[in-house]
Amino acid sequence: MSRRPRLTVRARLTLLNTGLFAACGAIVVAVSYALVAQLGAPGPGKQLASPGGVSASFAAQCRSEQLSAHPDRDILAKCNAALQLRGAQHQRDLTLSHLLEYSLITLGVVIALAAILGWIAAGRALRPVHRITAAARAASEHNLSARVAPTGPRDELRELAETFDEMLGRLETAFEGQRRFIANASHELRTPLAVMRTTVDVVLGNPDTTPGDLRAMGADIRAAVDHAEHLIGALLLLARNERGLSVNEEVDLATVAEDVLDTAGLGDRRVHATLEPAVISGDPVLAERLIANLVDNAVRYNAAGGDIWIGTRTAAGSGQLTVANTGPVISLADADRIFQPFQRLSGRTSHDGSGLGLAIVASIAAIHGGTVAARPRDDGGLSVTVTVPSANAPAQGSGIQETERPGVPRPG
Repeated sequence: MSRRPRLTVRARLTLLNTGLFAACGAIVVAVSYALVAQLGAPGPGKQLASPGGVSASFAAQCRSEQLSAHPDRDILAKCNAALQLRGAQHQRDLTLSHLLEYSLITLGVVIALAAILGWIAAGRALRPVHRITAAARAASEHNLSARVAPTGPRDELRELAETFDEMLGRLETAFEGQRRFIANASHELRTPLAVMRTTVDVVLGNPDTTPGDLRAMGADIRAAVDHAEHLIGALLLLARNERGLSVNEEVDLATVAEDVLDTAGLGDRRVHATLEPAVISGDPVLAERLIANLVDNAVRYNAAGGDIWIGTRTAAGSGQLTVANTGPVISLADADRIFQPFQRLSGRTSHDGSGLGLAIVASIAAIHGGTVAARPRDDGGLSVTVTVPSANAPAQGSGIQETERPGVPRPG
């Protein structure tokens, strides 16, 4: 069974516009005809009896009086009046007939013209839709550069086209970030494997290998395995965070920070803690991971014998955590990209790390409805502030990283 062909939107708009125009035109013709007919209608008592306009007996009487040698002037006057009225009625009927005929012809021509113009206008109005369709067909995972680039008046269709362009831009950014992330992850995972392969090849290729060499090889491989395991765990955590929170309970950032400081390897760093209650709603395990990563970052990229400031508080309906440290001077441009995966700033490549610590911080803050901001310190180091809605406040954050102007962080 064959399906009936469906009319396009352009054809339906054309038919709708033509139909409405035809209906309005028919109403105008009918009203005009009725008004003209009413204006030309004879008054009461002036209608003539016969279909021809004059009765047969009255016409015979008029002819008799006209042929008479002594006609009655009153009868002749009535005859003249009747003849004039008959002529006027004939003229009225002829005028109405011509009015109706010409009106219908004109209406037909104008309806045809309206259909043509409606088809053209509908095509122009739907042009942005065709551009959106073409851009959607051209878009793919490997090519999202197509854009509608709408022009013309700022109406609903242009707003739709601009929204579609913005959506394509976000998709392009997301896919590009995903490809970059996969490439970086592949590179990072290849590094420990290369270290292990090189270590094994060197030891096995040496005929004079001693038990000490084998033990050193085992230690190197163990370190590489630990690094790979840490990297894979970080990648899995980032992937899990994409699904959102699976646990939602009250967490006091001050208590979690105390636990992290008790177990963290601070070395010779001096810690200045100002921990006020800051209760949020979220996953306590992820909250601990967030604070642990910030503290580890502050310890790892600090100066020898440097300082670390950590503070928690509640402000404006949100829990705030600030971790600052001394260290090398960081530019504002570098701080802009510090939360991107696998981004290591200059001067940090000599330290161990996967480049995912602060990316995980940003991801955890985002799924809790919060934000994270980095601020370079004037005398070196970095201050990172995480803001998460309190347990009794609605989530307001978008997880977008912000970079504040350089300044000295407050201890609290």
